[in-house]
Amino acid sequence: MRAKVEWVDKLTFISSDESGHYVILDHSENKELQKGSSPTNMLLQAMCGCTAMDVISILQKKREPVTGLEVSAEGTRAEEHPKIFTDVNLEYVAYGNIKKESLDRAVSLSQEKYCNISITLKKAGVRVTFSTRIVNDQISKDNSGP
Repeated sequence: MRAKVEWVDKLTFISSDESGHYVILDHSENKELQKGSSPTNMLLQAMCGCTAMDVISILQKKREPVTGLEVSAEGTRAEEHPKIFTDVNLEYVAYGNIKKESLDRAVSLSQEKYCNISITLKKAGVRVTFSTRIVNDQISKDNSGP
């Protein structure tokens, strides 16, 4: 795996990987002027994406009728530099008529075996907790974007 960043202006960078995909990284005290996510926020986003991919894959393999999944993360950081994450709480909201046991098992497998980002952070001393919730909808969750 390879990645690189290129400086654009102030604290704005264009990040790319070997597949040719790009992400804007930025940091500003004025969030309205910020052009992209900060690297620290990207870590939380990557964690959510990593575990969400695991959970969806597991639920689909179990043939659970999942119609949507949202994973959100709230991170707490140390007050002193390097302001590392001390805690991350993940909330999984699954949509569909799925079994609670299946969702909980899929999340546990992700957190204990598959999600390399969560596992890396845990090995670094971050306390990772999670909660799960099912919204038993009759209409498919719109997966067109945030």
